[in-house]
Amino acid sequence: MAWKRGSTLALVIAFTLTACGISMPTDPDGTLDRVSGGELRVGASPNGDLVQVDDGSYTGLEPELVKHFADSLDATIDWTVGSEEALVRGLENGSLDLVIAGITDKSPWVDRAAATRPYDEVPDDHGGTHKLVMLVPMGENAFLSTLEHFLDAEAPDAEGRGR
Repeated sequence: MAWKRGSTLALVIAFTLTACGISMPTDPDGTLDRVSGGELRVGASPNGDLVQVDDGSYTGLEPELVKHFADSLDATIDWTVGSEEALVRGLENGSLDLVIAGITDKSPWVDRAAATRPYDEVPDDHGGTHKLVMLVPMGENAFLSTLEHFLDAEAPDAEGRGR
C-alpha cells in the first residue's frame, strides 16, 4: 500500500512540474540552450589515438565524435588544450562544457564532473578493456542526456562502425 502512495505522489509531482513549464532533465546553468546554435567549449588533453592535437588540428576518435555532436547542435567549437586537472577545473568554474581525454569510467575525475555512460571500450595493458566516457559539468543533465543519446547513436561499435 505504501508503494501506491509513493507512486501517486511521484505522478502528482511530475504533472505539477510539467504544468508549471518545468521539463526534466534540466540544466541549472543552461548549457544545452547556450550551446545549441552557439558555441561548444571543449577541453582536450592528448591521449594516443583517442585525442590527437597538432597545431590547432584535433583528430582521433573523440574529437571526431565531438565535431559531429557540435554539428548536431548547430554549434561551433572553441577548443582548449590542457592537462586533465586543468580541464576539469574548467568544467567546475563554467569555462568549459565538455572534456575529452580518453577518460575511463574508473577515472578519479568522476567525483568532480559528470561522466557520460560508457560509449566505447579500448584495450588495456593486461588483456582487458577500459570503458571510455566524456565529462561535462555537474548538474547539467539536459546537456548530458543529449550527449549520451548522441553517443548511443554515433559512437563506434566493436567493428569500428557507428551504431
